Amino acid sequence: MIKILLADDHEMVRIGVSAYLQAQPDMEVIAEAANGEEAVQLALKHRPDIILMDMVMPILSGAEATKAIVNEWPDAKIMIVTSFLDDDKVYPALEAGAISYLLKTTNAKQIADAIRSTFNGTPILEPEVTSKMMARMRQRHDRPLHEELTEREHEVLLLIAQGKTNQDIADELFIALKTVKTHVSNILSKLEVQDRTQAVVYAFNHHLVEA
Repeated sequence: MIKILLADDHEMVRIGVSAYLQAQPDMEVIAEAANGEEAVQLALKHRPDIILMDMVMPILSGAEATKAIVNEWPDAKIMIVTSFLDDDKVYPALEAGAISYLLKTTNAKQIADAIRSTFNGTPILEPEVTSKMMARMRQRHDRPLHEELTEREHEVLLLIAQGKTNQDIADELFIALKTVKTHVSNILSKLEVQDRTQAVVYAFNHHLVEA
């Protein structure tokens, strides 16, 4: 049985989608959230197999809720189901850790099939989303990877290059250790390296720090 959390601020949408999914022999909607904050709380409480996440919701957006969930629970399988294909919706959601991205115009059977595919580890993306992500990847590789770093991530990278531990960095920047770990993880991902040593080598090779 695939256990599902449904997050959408429109009650009628929740009622309709929930009714259809509950009728499936292999699915169960175990919780519903009316805003992003509730989605985070219920996801971490119930640990559903699949989270259906709307993008535009009160308190926390779908992308913000996705990021908060994945930060606490990296194995969460989150599917965005939305009316929007704007760049400022698509990229943040997928970069936050959403696996699949569907439009609400998708029919109910296709959503159910996408849930099964996502549950089994196969992402399902709208064709327009796939095109956007491929174009973004091409654009990224046309410029140095470190240009993707935020100002804070660049600052953390320099401290890593100085041999600072995560705790040292947390103390120096007056931020939580957990926050430092998140920055380090983002740095490794954006620089496409496997560990801190490779990140430091990258920094020296690209003259981000002086030898």
